[in-house]
Amino acid sequence: MSTGLHLDLQAQAAQKPALSWQLFEKASRPGGHARTDETRGFFFDKTGHWLHLRDPGMKRLVSELLPGTKPQNELVSVARKARVFSHGALTRYPFQANLAGLPPAVISECLLEFIKATTQAAQSPVGAPQNFEEFCYQRFGAGIARHFMIPYNFKLWGVHPREITAAWCSRFVPIPKLEEVVRGAVGDTPDEMGYNVSFLYPRRGGIETLTRALIAKLPASQLTVGAELEQVRLSDKTALVGGERLQYQALVATLPLPELCRRIVDLPDELQLWASRLRCTAVRYLNVATKRPPRADFHWLYVPEERYPFYRVGVYTNAVPEMAPKDCGSLYVELSGRGTLPSVDAMMPEVAQALTAAEVLHAPEDVLFAELHELQYAYVVFDHHYYDAMAKLMPFLEAQQIYPRGRYGSWTYNSMEDCLMLGREVASLLGNRLSPGAAPKNEAQ
Repeated sequence: MSTGLHLDLQAQAAQKPALSWQLFEKASRPGGHARTDETRGFFFDKTGHWLHLRDPGMKRLVSELLPGTKPQNELVSVARKARVFSHGALTRYPFQANLAGLPPAVISECLLEFIKATTQAAQSPVGAPQNFEEFCYQRFGAGIARHFMIPYNFKLWGVHPREITAAWCSRFVPIPKLEEVVRGAVGDTPDEMGYNVSFLYPRRGGIETLTRALIAKLPASQLTVGAELEQVRLSDKTALVGGERLQYQALVATLPLPELCRRIVDLPDELQLWASRLRCTAVRYLNVATKRPPRADFHWLYVPEERYPFYRVGVYTNAVPEMAPKDCGSLYVELSGRGTLPSVDAMMPEVAQALTAAEVLHAPEDVLFAELHELQYAYVVFDHHYYDAMAKLMPFLEAQQIYPRGRYGSWTYNSMEDCLMLGREVASLLGNRLSPGAAPKNEAQ
């Protein structure tokens, strides 16, 4: 969607003919994971889709898409309130800079081990960590690693942190200074930290309000829904989409990279092997509606302890009350179990009790209904095959004028803003490489 929009915007700015393009969407409506479902007046995204903007161009684009002149288009700016629930206590996020409120023995262990790790790093610098587990011990010390970093990320990724490289986390894992850890341990509250200290969110309709505004900027004749990419042939640059074979100059693909590679019938065997090594974690989550406003005053909660059946909980209605009927609540609950799950009715007593223990709900009886969903592709696993595989696949595909983009096309960990920026960047690249007059009659760009 962003690529199509920016192809047209760039052509207008340069006062030259726009490239011909067509957008195909497998589902019945566009947006991928950036969609919102409604049940009985309750709105649910596909887990948390809070909008974080840092790029000036993206800030301008979003303000143009949702100008706020109508209530349904209003964007709300929200100061993040995130919490961690562990050892029976609610503490501020991030855990590593907000130890106050935990049991004294846990605070002292985390603080002393952080000081030890910091001192050792200053006195005799160690080599780069070989995996994310080593990263946690080197940067945070054994206490913080053991009480939060290792168990939480194990629940999140579904694989042990020693199987994941440390290269992915520089932007997403806040690393406090010693002074900040000490202040947070004694309750001298440090400033909020991390890339997401505030966020934007539509006042009505969930995150799909942004998706719909983006689609409204595109010519309706250039969007086809219910049309899946079934096959790609490199030899003659054709794609089978929705049962129709189309010629293309360039193909921008946002479906998951391993899925794209499986659909390329003449991809070399070596590259198919590399693609087969790419791993991801699925997420199963509950949409939960409540009969009264939740007890929680935070927007989301991290839960590292294995005894609880979820690792993260978000409360939509604490960002915008319009996500639920008046005096009700709308939540998402990300489940940590990777095996076969029981039915919703069977699991909800335990989940409701845990939500009450974590001070999300006033009582288990507050749950009105719950729906179970799954995202087959959720978190890319940055294991020890990842970077070699990407170094093989991406240059080859781009040399063939195939541009995998988006979170799952690029096979990475990023945000909605990053995906919009990727669309802008690939549109610029295509505008420089392709000629409007060279396009075949049936073109799928």
